[in-house]
Amino acid sequence: MNDRELFEAYKEQVYRLCYYMLQNRGDAEDVCQEVFVKAILADRSQVRELRPWLLRIASNECNSLLKRRKKGWAKETLAYLLSRPRISNIVEESYDQRETRSAFYELFSQLPEKIRIVIILRYVNELTIPEISRVIHIPEGTVKSRLNRGLGLLRQMAGSTDKPKQKERGEDLGWSSSVKMK
Repeated sequence: MNDRELFEAYKEQVYRLCYYMLQNRGDAEDVCQEVFVKAILADRSQVRELRPWLLRIASNECNSLLKRRKKGWAKETLAYLLSRPRISNIVEESYDQRETRSAFYELFSQLPEKIRIVIILRYVNELTIPEISRVIHIPEGTVKSRLNRGLGLLRQMAGSTDKPKQKERGEDLGWSSSVKMK
């Protein structure tokens, strides 16, 4: 596979990984470009599977960029993404989409980095568990446990924002509110 075919075949997947990890279009484009420069300059003769190899490079580049930044960067990026003007025909639909996107990014940004990368690779890049294992060099069991932990954390965080109203004692049995239990 020549350099042009490599780029055309994997550019979207690499960009998506970078975008979801960095949550910033400009940074994702820059890192994506760096990934392909490294891939083109590297000796690919020993590489059996190009997709996991490229995604591993992208993951490492994104992690390097994230490590160079302070914790406040994620908050600033989130504020930028939420404040961007969005074009929509229906005002209500636009508002709902912004609210949902905001809630998702808020929950997603709270995940630990190790769990976030596994979820991105699985659900955004649609990699299998063995492929994720090869991309980030961890055992398949660890991938599975991080996926399970990440989904549980997302469920827990999403559930904590919408706490159901607690029923009065006896209300679930249909007792009237005039009858109070001790």
